[in-house]
Amino acid sequence: MILLDWLNQDMKLAMKSKNKLELSVIRMVKASIQNEQIKLGHDLSEEDSLTVLNRELKQRKDSLHEFEQAGREDLAIRQREEIAILHKYLPEQLTEEEVRQIVIETIAETGASQKSDMGKVMGAIMPKVKGKADGSVINRLVLESLS
Repeated sequence: MILLDWLNQDMKLAMKSKNKLELSVIRMVKASIQNEQIKLGHDLSEEDSLTVLNRELKQRKDSLHEFEQAGREDLAIRQREEIAILHKYLPEQLTEEEVRQIVIETIAETGASQKSDMGKVMGAIMPKVKGKADGSVINRLVLESLS
């Protein structure tokens, strides 16, 4: 199902069930997707929509980290709930072992051998795992492999 259609369908369900949190999150994601469409001047592909969704997820994870460091558990709880809602729209995530295998293959493809080649490796990996793996996990595994 196309992400925007899925969001519209779930938005209607959230309205009917009076789930204010889910409705709020879905509206924010839809607004981000629509803003990106306006910025680019055309409808987004599924991949572009996933990029926007991942950006929204990353923002919430960053906020969660900041709230936890500041001791604001009340705000951290809300961020965790929003993250859980957003995860529902992501494709099935790769396991760490699957990501590790992709990292090893990509390092072999690019001929990388040292930490200074990390940018080259990351640039080759990210299109392969777009939306299916967390960037921080990929970053860590690439660093481990190049060390």
